[in-house]
Amino acid sequence: MLTKDFYFDLPEELIAQFPTERRGDERLLVLSRDTGCYTDRMMRDFPSLLSANSVLVVNNSKVRKARVFAESESGGTVEFLFLSENPDLSWNVMAKRAKKQKIGKRYLFSSGDKSLSFFATLTGENEDGTKVLTFDKAIDENFFLKLGHVPLPPYIKREDLFSDENRYQTIYAKKEGSVASPTAGLHFTPEILSEIKEKGIEIYEVTLHVGSGTFLPVRTENIENHHMHTESYEISESVASSLNRAKKEGKKIVAVGTTSMRTLESASDADGLLKAGINKTDIFIYPGYRFRFVDELLTNFHTPESTLLMLVSAFSRREYIMNAYEHAIKEKYRFFSYGDAMFIRKG
Repeated sequence: MLTKDFYFDLPEELIAQFPTERRGDERLLVLSRDTGCYTDRMMRDFPSLLSANSVLVVNNSKVRKARVFAESESGGTVEFLFLSENPDLSWNVMAKRAKKQKIGKRYLFSSGDKSLSFFATLTGENEDGTKVLTFDKAIDENFFLKLGHVPLPPYIKREDLFSDENRYQTIYAKKEGSVASPTAGLHFTPEILSEIKEKGIEIYEVTLHVGSGTFLPVRTENIENHHMHTESYEISESVASSLNRAKKEGKKIVAVGTTSMRTLESASDADGLLKAGINKTDIFIYPGYRFRFVDELLTNFHTPESTLLMLVSAFSRREYIMNAYEHAIKEKYRFFSYGDAMFIRKG
């Protein structure tokens, strides 16, 4: 299958630059996974669209303020995106104008407060082109809270605002580690979650820390030749046991977002049994994939030719997804991270 098979023309004005005024006011396109029929609803309708015989799975990863600016030894300002911590005092980072950032170069991270001044040196480069930045002393989450910025995705063409600290985070975010939000969860309000629970639907949390690779384009002509980035995930023993029991009882497993989907499909074996633990995944889901655990999916609208668009095309059918996207564009749905949502359901 070709990458170009997943292209669609999206007017730039439909790329949401800001969230809705109130969380939960987004539109919701409901798509039948089996027939391709769709209807226009609102996110506030989501609880009524769920079968009482369902369980909901959400990703509780929290977005780190991972975009941090430093002063180089030559006096220029350099932007870094902090990806993951290594066992020593080093971090894997992406750097703006990366070719100019040479091994051995020194940087100062500071807010002007001496207690929050940190020196770091570029000490290496990884196979994927990311850099290794080693600090003179350990940094912790306070470093990011004081010096960091919300890492808005590249298609949001503005600087982050104070309001993004709240709106680019799900209301159930707990475990710090993502550099991008699991955006399907951004639509939930306490009231929507309460309505879901009032129907007797259990909500379970898993963790997948979203990496920068979620924004990487597919550069191969044939999608089968694309190599996925790696992300870490965690499923507790109690959650795995509860979800396995729900699956055995015939309940519908509803994944909130492609990150929850990738977690559940990565952790399930050939018999559809979910395994608990901390692990890494580079699962690439595209048409032809046989789903083992998830029955329904709440997701956002994805970028053209992306692995996420390929995932939802595998979950339903490519032509159903592309038809639904064509309708969404015609009806001026808002796309991507701060945009509207789609519920791909059975029946």
